[in-house]
Amino acid sequence: MKVIKIGAVWCNGCLVMRPRWIEIEKENPWLNTEYLDYDKNREIMKKYKVESGKLPVFIFLGKDGNEIIRLFGEIEKKDLLKTVDKYKNL
Repeated sequence: MKVIKIGAVWCNGCLVMRPRWIEIEKENPWLNTEYLDYDKNREIMKKYKVESGKLPVFIFLGKDGNEIIRLFGEIEKKDLLKTVDKYKNL
């Protein structure tokens, strides 16, 4: 599983989520994540159909590269961990 984290420097929710993800990544070093800046990766935003009004967004991809689930906004750490645990083997 891979998580694509999409945010922007002007996004308040993105600033809230950054330290939560840092904690999760430290606690789960096996977790493959990638951060993409909304303003610097326009082609990828088109590919994943990400709109600026729906940031931050977290796209969980399976081993096959297909989207499993997409989460938006400020999400509690415990809820993110539940999602990671649920899909970790996909």
